[in-house]
Amino acid sequence: MAFSQETGGAWSIMEDVLLCECWVQISHDPISGNEMKFSKMWKKILHEFVERSGSTCTESALSSWWKLLNKELGKWRDALTKAMNNHASGDNLSDEIVQTQMFYGATGLGKKSFTHTQCWEVVKHCKRFSIIPTAPTVVLNETPLHDSQASDSPMESPMSEDLPIQKEPRPMGRKAAKAKRGVNSTSNTSKFLEEIARQSALRIEIDKKVQEDDRAMAIEFAKEREYVSKEREYRRKENEEKKDRETMAMDTSHMSPETKQYWKLERKAIMRRKLFHNDGPSNTDWLNDENP
Repeated sequence: MAFSQETGGAWSIMEDVLLCECWVQISHDPISGNEMKFSKMWKKILHEFVERSGSTCTESALSSWWKLLNKELGKWRDALTKAMNNHASGDNLSDEIVQTQMFYGATGLGKKSFTHTQCWEVVKHCKRFSIIPTAPTVVLNETPLHDSQASDSPMESPMSEDLPIQKEPRPMGRKAAKAKRGVNSTSNTSKFLEEIARQSALRIEIDKKVQEDDRAMAIEFAKEREYVSKEREYRRKENEEKKDRETMAMDTSHMSPETKQYWKLERKAIMRRKLFHNDGPSNTDWLNDENP
């Protein structure tokens, strides 16, 4: 797998997840995880990451990206904790996720939504990212039975004998409260579905960009390989031409008859190859003549 930073691109989802898996595997090792030094831990994480991805990234790049990823995962943990503490009776899981995204957006440093859900599934059971919800405040009734600032006794007001006694507003019944929650739940569900659709579209766009980058790299690699092949062929022909010129210009006057015959055959082979290449086999018949 090509390392995205090597090509100047952003980290892919697969690389994010792989980094989280390596971090969990090394830092939470039951034998050496607690006693391992920080520098040694990151050397092991880098080794595991390179072994599994085949990339050539550096320890510095890996640890720097983990710092950013760790911060995002921590903010998502805090948002989940707030959403769980704010979880009202009758709300479902979709309401909780929508609230979590809202809390995260409020503290996401410009990011409107959390996009590392797959990384969260890898690290959520680690002690650093564990969620410890607190019990919500118990409210028996949202509307008080009596107003503490107003008196309902006619004896405490000099005008109470002349004015009719106003009744306190009736608390909202169970059916009305349930219907109200139903409306809110429907609205939250719609927001949740819209968020899912938005994140799906974002993932599709990211995957499309990754595929385009991979395709461009493949085309560039094919061009480079073709260039290298042509360059090798050119060098081969150049060396062959040089050797042929040396053979044709060689002085055989001082050589023995056997050596002269050898170089004579070599020259004929060169001429045959040249003529065959330029004019075809019809003009090479005269080379079969054995006369010197």
